[in-house]
Amino acid sequence: MTNEFAGKVALVTGAGSGIGRATAIAFARAGAKVAVVDRTPPGGDETVAMIRAEGGEAIIAWADVAINAQVEAMVKTTLDAYGRLDFAFNNAGIEGANGLVPDYPEAEFDRVIAVNLKGVFLCMKHEIPHMLANGGVIVNCSSIAGLVGFPGSPAYVASKHGVVGLTKSAALDYAATGLRINAICPGVIQTPMVDRALGDSPEANEIINQMQPMGRPGQPEEIASAVLWLCSEGAAFTTGQAIAVDGGYTTR
Repeated sequence: MTNEFAGKVALVTGAGSGIGRATAIAFARAGAKVAVVDRTPPGGDETVAMIRAEGGEAIIAWADVAINAQVEAMVKTTLDAYGRLDFAFNNAGIEGANGLVPDYPEAEFDRVIAVNLKGVFLCMKHEIPHMLANGGVIVNCSSIAGLVGFPGSPAYVASKHGVVGLTKSAALDYAATGLRINAICPGVIQTPMVDRALGDSPEANEIINQMQPMGRPGQPEEIASAVLWLCSEGAAFTTGQAIAVDGGYTTR
């Protein structure tokens, strides 16, 4: 392990699998203590075990990010365990159903917005007060769907565009304080959520590969690397940005 983040504390939501798990592990390998946040077992417990197996330090904090009291408790759990909060990767999200706007169920729209957008808002609401004293970095997980439109995905696209706007607004509020806030916008990344949304078959994988200028999907570890860079001193002059890590998809 390197020690770039030694003595620092990172909180990662949606850390039970995929991008969240990879980022929690990356923080631990870089020397941070990690609060692994997940909604239900066993994913979060497995991530904690993986970190500890490598000699890292991690705790579990259960939370549904759409519920204010649970998000508040999640941050308190982190502070009770480690006494500080330096980095937060607000990553928890769901894909939601597909459909056209006239036919889209209102309850499903509300569900996607509650997790993907309100969840980020609630996380920042409770993280920011504890990060102001010593500075810190928040990275919110948006998507390429926060930068461009996709047919048949009104709730998901709206939620991820909202994350970008929320990030920019909050970044300006705190730019002079030493607290930096950015968004990461992953492309098609090989995760369980993408498998659920696009299918996990040779035919689906071929379609995914054909969509990508680089001819392949991204890996969770590639997003984790970008998140850690945004949290590093190397990104000290970077705030309010929506960084696409998408293999060139949004460049076309």
